[in-house]
Amino acid sequence: MIASKAASLFLRRSIPTAAAAATRSNAGRTIGASGARMMSSDTVTFDLTGSFETYKLDTAPNDTIEMTKEELLEHFELMYTMRRMEITCDNEYKARAIRGFCHLYDGQEAVATGINAAFDPEDSWITSYRCHCTALARGGSVASVLGELFGNVDGQTQGKGGSMHFYNKAHNFFGGQGIVGAQVPVGLGLAFANHYNATPGKPMQVAIACYGDGAANQGQIWESANMASLWKLPMIFCIENNHYGMGTSIDRHSSHSDYYKMGNHIPGVRMDGMNVLAVKEGMRFVKDYVGQGNGPMYVEMMTYRYHGHSMSDPGTTYRNREEIALTRSTRDPLEFVKKTLIEAGFADAEQIKETEKRIRKEVAEQVKQAKSSSPPTIEPHLFQYVYSKDGGKEQNEFPPHVRMPDFAKSKWY
Repeated sequence: MIASKAASLFLRRSIPTAAAAATRSNAGRTIGASGARMMSSDTVTFDLTGSFETYKLDTAPNDTIEMTKEELLEHFELMYTMRRMEITCDNEYKARAIRGFCHLYDGQEAVATGINAAFDPEDSWITSYRCHCTALARGGSVASVLGELFGNVDGQTQGKGGSMHFYNKAHNFFGGQGIVGAQVPVGLGLAFANHYNATPGKPMQVAIACYGDGAANQGQIWESANMASLWKLPMIFCIENNHYGMGTSIDRHSSHSDYYKMGNHIPGVRMDGMNVLAVKEGMRFVKDYVGQGNGPMYVEMMTYRYHGHSMSDPGTTYRNREEIALTRSTRDPLEFVKKTLIEAGFADAEQIKETEKRIRKEVAEQVKQAKSSSPPTIEPHLFQYVYSKDGGKEQNEFPPHVRMPDFAKSKWY
């Protein structure tokens, strides 16, 4: 018996098959992020019928998307790397090499990969504590992610953030938030900055705040939505609906589970979050809409997490193994991409196995590299990045209200 009505409906939804991908074109046209680089002139058109539902919109994402072999292989490799990395995190946590909170993303790889494919490097991204794979997609490496989880200085935040607090300003990735829903007001600030700094007459860079269905009814989200709508900020409210807020199904914790409609007067799109092609095309549409000054949009990704809420949660007390196995066998995002690659004639089963073998080896090597690093020392790391540099002060000056003898040694950022 399926534990959640919503999960049951989700599992009965059919994935658009790659069988409709038989149309080849040499036109070299790419549907995706603006400025996406064409790597091959040989494209295949994929059918996305049934992947989207819209709310208060006169337009919608396209029902097809064109992809090259190189693009689809790139998506598969990133998703498979994410999967292997998260499986490694599971093993290392059980071996006590990783301590503290640890929330894994396996099953949801198509969401982060599709968003990243549709976004420009200048777009802003902030998410929840389930952030390992977003950090990887947004300029990170397996070594920097695992290094952070091991608490070592070569981690993405020098071993001081841990599982929930990744950050990569150079790639416009702003975390990683440990408080449920707290990333959304920060995302609103990022959207305001993008609006403020926009060049008149040109599309704005957008900001996306991702959060789970368990956070969707937070008061701070409603406040942020009001401000984003009032000022027409280029803000995307992205609900990764994996059907369970910790151990509570959406039917039991929310009176309204059509999350893409929860913005009331704000338009929304629900998309198949297990299909990376649908996510990429859907997010292209959303990015174009909000970037043109039309105001914010709600996005609901229909997805699923294989692990429990965190490593302390076995994930089988509020749902049964049958539900998890059914999702893996019928809705797995990686298996979908494998099938798509084969049916499009981009790769055969043996080539995919070789790619997986290579990635497993690369992940193992980067984990070994991450383990070879060391924890941060008290000097100078303890006071680094605690205070933001005041542009009007010299390196050795600090505010008069600060009373720490070692503050002058602190490294500004």
